[in-house]
Amino acid sequence: MARKQFQDVFPDVITQSATIDLGSAGDGDEVASDVTVAGAALGDFVLVSCGVDVVDAQITATVTAANTVTIVLSSSTGGAVDLASTTYKIVVLSPNF
Repeated sequence: MARKQFQDVFPDVITQSATIDLGSAGDGDEVASDVTVAGAALGDFVLVSCGVDVVDAQITATVTAANTVTIVLSSSTGGAVDLASTTYKIVVLSPNF
């Protein structure tokens, strides 16, 4: 039996996937791409996963406007990072507080 531990806190869960080629991020730089996620709102929490090794870089995602999630690749690796085109899985959690 699956437990739904956070359903009272996050009654609305939106899932989306998108295939993106973020391009190259030099050391200390970042690149970003917007994904349309119907129902996403400012203040929502976002989880993101990447289908390739991020080679010590960081992938983050934030709702930046209604129905828009921005995925960001940040490099602090000492060199450029250029991930292959891949599918990103996005989960948007709308809190009820």
